[in-house]
Amino acid sequence: MKKTIRIVYGIAALACILLAGCKSGSDTIKIGGVFPLSGNVAVYGVEARNGVELAIEEINAAGGVNGKKFELISEDDEGKPDISVNAYNKLTARDNVKIVIGSLTSGCTIAITSKAQAQGVVLVAPAATAEDVTSAGDFIFRACFIDPFQGTVGGLFAANDLGTSRAAVLYDNGNDYSVGLKDNFVLAFQMRGGEIVANESYTTGDVDFNAQITKIKAASPDIVYLPDYYNTVSLVAKQLRAQGVDTPIVGADGWDGLTENAGDEVLNGYYSNHYASDSTDSKVQNFVAAYNAKFGSIPVSFAALGYDSMYLIKDAIVAAGSDDPAKVKDALAAINGSYVTGNLSFDAKHNPVKSAVIVEIVKQDGKLTTVYKTTVDP
Repeated sequence: MKKTIRIVYGIAALACILLAGCKSGSDTIKIGGVFPLSGNVAVYGVEARNGVELAIEEINAAGGVNGKKFELISEDDEGKPDISVNAYNKLTARDNVKIVIGSLTSGCTIAITSKAQAQGVVLVAPAATAEDVTSAGDFIFRACFIDPFQGTVGGLFAANDLGTSRAAVLYDNGNDYSVGLKDNFVLAFQMRGGEIVANESYTTGDVDFNAQITKIKAASPDIVYLPDYYNTVSLVAKQLRAQGVDTPIVGADGWDGLTENAGDEVLNGYYSNHYASDSTDSKVQNFVAAYNAKFGSIPVSFAALGYDSMYLIKDAIVAAGSDDPAKVKDALAAINGSYVTGNLSFDAKHNPVKSAVIVEIVKQDGKLTTVYKTTVDP
C-alpha cells in the first residue's frame, strides 16, 4: 500500500514538473517578448526589452499584481517576419504565454497579429507604426502613434516650424514604413502650400544614393524628408552632405539610434518621436533616471515604448482583476492614463490617441544627442 502511495505521489510530482511547476505557475504571469535582439535594427529590440525589464522589476518590487509577479520570456526575431512567427509559436505553444509584447517593426508585427487574434492572445506592439498593424482584431494593441499621423507631423513641422516651402523626399520604395511616412508627409506639406520639388526612391539594402541625390541637389530644395531607419539614414546623410546638400533633413522615429551610430552629417536633422528624454515631466525624468541607473545610458524612444507597454498591461490586469486575456483586452481598450510617452487612450482600432514630439539632433560636449524642439498634437 505504501509503495502504491509513493508511486502515485511520484507520478503527481512528475506531472507538476512537466507542467512547469504547479506552485510557480499560479504565482507568475508570463509575458512573452518578441524583439529584434540581433540584426540591422537590434538597437530597437534591445532598448525595448530593457524598458520592459525595468518596468517588470519595478512592478514586482512593489508587490506585483493580484498576488502574482511578472516573468518576461523574450525571443529574438532578428527583425525578420518569418522568425517572428517562429518566436511567437514558441512562446505560445511551449511557454504557454497569453500576453505578448512585440514585435518592433511593422512587418514583423503584422506577421503574428492574425495568430494572436485567432488564439485569443493579447498582443501589444510597442513601436509598429504601420496603419494595418491593429486590423487583425480586438486582441491587438499598440503603444505608438501610427505612420499617417507621424508623416503628417513631419509635413506640418517642415512647413510651419521650419518655414520651408520646397521639399525633396527620398524613401525606400520596398518598405511600407518608409512609403507610408512619405505619402503622408507629402499630403501635409502640400496642404500647407509647400511644393515637392524632387520625389526619389531606392530599394531596401541599397548603399549608394548618389544618383538620387544628384537629382535632389539640382531641384534646390530647402528641406529633405528622409523616412527610414537609422542605419540607412546615416548612409544617406553622409552622401547628401558630401554633395553639398546642407538643408535640414527631417525624419521619423526610425531615426532613433542615430546619435550612437552616425557623425556630424546628421546635424541640422529633426525627427518625430514618441518622447523626449530631456522633458521636464516627472514621469519622464523618473524613467530616464531609473533606466540610466540600470543600463548606463539614456533611453531612446523604443525603451520608453517598451516600458509603457508593460505598464499598460499591468494597469489593464489591475482594472480587470484578472490576467485572463479576454478580460485584459477589454480593460486595455478602456484605458485613459498618463505614461512616459504621454497621456494615452485608445481609439476604436486600438491605436493610441496621443501627441508626438519633434527632437533636434545637436552636439553637446563633443557628442551627438537630441533635444526637445516642439510638440504636435493629434
